[in-house]
Amino acid sequence: MPRFPRSTIALATTLLAMTGTLASELAAQQRRVAEGRPVILVTGSTDGLGREVARRLAATGAHVIVHGRNRERGTALVQEIEREGKGSAAFYAADLSSLAQVRELGASILRDYQRLDVLVNNAGIWLTQGQRQLSADGHEMTFAVNYLSGYLLTRTLLPLLVKSAPSRIVNVASVAQTPIDFGDVMLERSYSGMRAYGQSKLAQILFTVDLAREVAGKKVTVVALHPASLMNTTMVEAAGIQPRSTVAEGADAVMQAITAPGIETGTYFNGKRPTRANAQAYDEDALQKLRSLSRKLTGVE
Repeated sequence: MPRFPRSTIALATTLLAMTGTLASELAAQQRRVAEGRPVILVTGSTDGLGREVARRLAATGAHVIVHGRNRERGTALVQEIEREGKGSAAFYAADLSSLAQVRELGASILRDYQRLDVLVNNAGIWLTQGQRQLSADGHEMTFAVNYLSGYLLTRTLLPLLVKSAPSRIVNVASVAQTPIDFGDVMLERSYSGMRAYGQSKLAQILFTVDLAREVAGKKVTVVALHPASLMNTTMVEAAGIQPRSTVAEGADAVMQAITAPGIETGTYFNGKRPTRANAQAYDEDALQKLRSLSRKLTGVE
């Protein structure tokens, strides 16, 4: 076993202590900044719809927890919000294709915040070209990012949301809904990017309906929505598709889901209008199967 000089060991110990102190100080600073403000986590908020929603929320005076993979874009948004001087923000990086990183993100929020008023599960992908891809955990990529990550993050943060009630969970889904084939959820036999996207978005709605029942009476409102069709986002443009609506229109719908009074829990919205989702969203057998599968794949008890 190698021997290190005492000076090297002392330096390493000092650096570790400094790192722990800085992390504690940062967490304390974020708690002070968030005091007296609604605290709202928006996943996938460094670009597109999520970014616009984060900006609007900050303009109301909220403290926004900005999430994304790109640290540069996240930091830039936090600085923009701080310059405006109305709300406040902090950035947390995590790759939602990794359940380990989702767990880390949830643990960091629980460590750094005493309350969470709204969770917006906005992050998502749409793989329109190429072969079926797998996540870090071996799950079909679209299902992993669009559904499993939000399921696990919600489950991790649910005690804090209950403690902070009245609170809300907003799942940004889609009008593109494909019934889930529970015999081939990972699409090993029949894959297409559109089918993967559609079933992941319907899974979000099933989870919304199921969770709304579970937390009934706890003053946690759970809703899902299709914000707008083919907004002018990076994701849509990358697919080579002509946008049919704007990010501003989508943000209007999401803001309603977050802030409007009297919204009924378990509701699915098409834009700002409450409506019925695909019939599978209300099928008891499908709800039970997705519940069991989600627990198994994420390790949630």
